Amino acid sequence: MTRTRSIDLNCDLGEAITPEQLDVEAHLMAHVTSVNIACGAHAGDAALMRHTVRMAHQHQLAIGAHPGLPDRESQGRREHALPPTFVEELIVSQVGTLMAISQEEGVSLTHVKPHGALYNMAARDRVVADAIASALIRINRRLILVGLAGSELIAAGSAHGLRVAAEGFADRGYQANGRLVPRGQPGAIIHDEALVIERARSLAMDDRLTAIDGSRLHTHIHTLCLHGDTPDAVRLARAVRVMFDQAGLPVLRVDHVA
Repeated sequence: MTRTRSIDLNCDLGEAITPEQLDVEAHLMAHVTSVNIACGAHAGDAALMRHTVRMAHQHQLAIGAHPGLPDRESQGRREHALPPTFVEELIVSQVGTLMAISQEEGVSLTHVKPHGALYNMAARDRVVADAIASALIRINRRLILVGLAGSELIAAGSAHGLRVAAEGFADRGYQANGRLVPRGQPGAIIHDEALVIERARSLAMDDRLTAIDGSRLHTHIHTLCLHGDTPDAVRLARAVRVMFDQAGLPVLRVDHVA
């Protein structure tokens, strides 16, 4: 049954390495309400972090950290077995770097969303998830922890007394267990605009989604991710935002919906 509520639209940014990618990131900010900025490990550097913070602040967006594994070759998407102490320090270091830059720009961070392999590991591994939650408590327990809806990361954040924002993806395929189809496998990335729009509507307004095997998933989300590296990312983001506006669904920052 369709319900009236609100939704956040977030996008992973601060990963551009070409002028064309910078242009895409700038245009995406017109359609989202929150951004997750790479912190220099899997992508980005201090100059790009500062540039992205300034742009997001101009658009009055919620600004969050997007820490990842220090593996630029795979863009932080290759999993590694890591001790929880290493994971915790990795988060503290990266979020601390972005926080310092943001403070210099007169901006406060609102949230943290792990990137790539770290995000997927924390979704299923409670030890990794607990390490990330512990890092946020050390940094600032008022930060919102963003993670895959129904995942161990959301459970860990809640157990540690953190505010959490359950996330969904309209442009990614889901497995029957509620986890994302790994990149590189058939059905992992969805490009069809009509399908992305329908999945966004179903996720945000009906709490439902169809998995890759045809089964129906029930999942409640606070925030919907729009990937900046998806082909035609700006067009898709614009289309999703227009759909929500026409449906009368308020689109708000993550700190207003979590």
